[in-house]
Amino acid sequence: MKKKIHINQHVIRANKKNNTTDPVITVKTSKSNVYANEVEILGKSKLIYRPDKPLACGARVWIETNEKVILDQEKIIE
Repeated sequence: MKKKIHINQHVIRANKKNNTTDPVITVKTSKSNVYANEVEILGKSKLIYRPDKPLACGARVWIETNEKVILDQEKIIE
């Protein structure tokens, strides 16, 4: 399953403003969005910058992979 991983700048700003630590990394699949503070990619991946064609969420830079990822050292997305 393809995964697109990006950083949510809005959450970074909100964390700074509110002195919080909400997860800022988003892992998008065809089924869901999952949020984390740490993501480990177990295999090949590709870093993409597309300023003229961002993701629907507005991200212009993201990582794509079909490999397994581990979120926050515990949750696995195949």
